[in-house]
Amino acid sequence: MWQYSDKVFEYFRNPKNLGEIENPDGRGEVGSDACGDLMQLTIKVDPKTKVITDAKFKTFGCASAIASASVLTELIIGKTIDEAMKITNEDIIKVLGGLPNAKIHCSVMGKEALEAAVNDYLGIEQKKFEHEEGKVICNCFGVTDKAIEKAIREHGITTVEEVTKYTKAGGACQSCHLDIQEIIDKIRLEGKK
Repeated sequence: MWQYSDKVFEYFRNPKNLGEIENPDGRGEVGSDACGDLMQLTIKVDPKTKVITDAKFKTFGCASAIASASVLTELIIGKTIDEAMKITNEDIIKVLGGLPNAKIHCSVMGKEALEAAVNDYLGIEQKKFEHEEGKVICNCFGVTDKAIEKAIREHGITTVEEVTKYTKAGGACQSCHLDIQEIIDKIRLEGKK
């Protein structure tokens, strides 16, 4: 059993802004049905001020995914697009009073849903699910090399365990651990050049 904070339980049992905005200004969908986590975020934006006036989410996932998405909507409502884009997955975790290491990826998924919704609002074309891009490294969860590289760069990851924490890659059968380590090593070498 995961050790969740009281805040996670509160947001899981009583999620805020659950649902979908009719005729949203931006819609972001992230995750993979292969790994069992899917999240949709819809936003309404005031055209003059660029302030997010409403945000709603739908998710197929665990308590961490529901709580992370709920907190995200509360964090972005009332913020400009630029302010909202500065919110990190660490901000979500902080509001929740922490998440188990194996569930950090849920907060990352919330941040990715926000990025996708904002990109949709701005008219920037984006693939529906990130696992469609790149070479799949973790077959259990459908995580690609591109998603692993992004997590390593964004979070300064140096171990396979940290990759699992942020992406789920390597969290099941572990047969991809060598491939993940190769990606980590490659990025480390790039940084030394």
